[in-house]
Amino acid sequence: MSIEAATKERELSGEKAQRIVNAMRESVAKRGAAGSTFEHVAREAGVSRGLLHYYFGTKERLLVEVVRRDAEIRVARLDEPLAKAESVDDVIDVLVASLTDLIENEPAFFLLLYELFSAGRRNPDIQREVGQLFDRTRSHVAEVLEAKEREEVLSLRHDAEAIVAYLFAVGDGFALQALSDPDRDISPHRRCGVGALPAGQRVADGAFLGHRLKKR
Repeated sequence: MSIEAATKERELSGEKAQRIVNAMRESVAKRGAAGSTFEHVAREAGVSRGLLHYYFGTKERLLVEVVRRDAEIRVARLDEPLAKAESVDDVIDVLVASLTDLIENEPAFFLLLYELFSAGRRNPDIQREVGQLFDRTRSHVAEVLEAKEREEVLSLRHDAEAIVAYLFAVGDGFALQALSDPDRDISPHRRCGVGALPAGQRVADGAFLGHRLKKR
């Protein structure tokens, strides 16, 4: 049984689930995934440790749920500003702003992703769930780009999902560098990436769009 299916079989109430998710996110930011035990998370969420074991079973399952919820929220936040975009530059600005906000204000999102990547190398279930999460996210953003193409806001030279995969990879790599050296000013590098190609080619060629998921 997949992690997602196992979790859905035992639905938490909205308030308790959100408290647990928030506590795990904050704990990873402070202690890292290895130091974020169920005991820490349960205490900070104000629930019993047994409740975490019952609903999630393992810490890795809880980490997947945290990333899934965060990704859904961040993608949803992109929908409105992207829908209003009237040019390639507007699309780029939305995605770069999203990536920058995530790096500066919610770096734990990337820390969780990196922890899950490592965990997935040891656990096929986690690897599969993370892969499915990326698939859903890519598909959603690709649909937005395709809608922008239909509106003649931009012209895609390649498959939309392939472009989004490239952009997400660039955004993840940029985030890794930024978080590895938090005292470094990332503004010049961000401007360099955005200006690497003429505006009409940036999205079509998969040049730095910046995202993540929220970036994006």
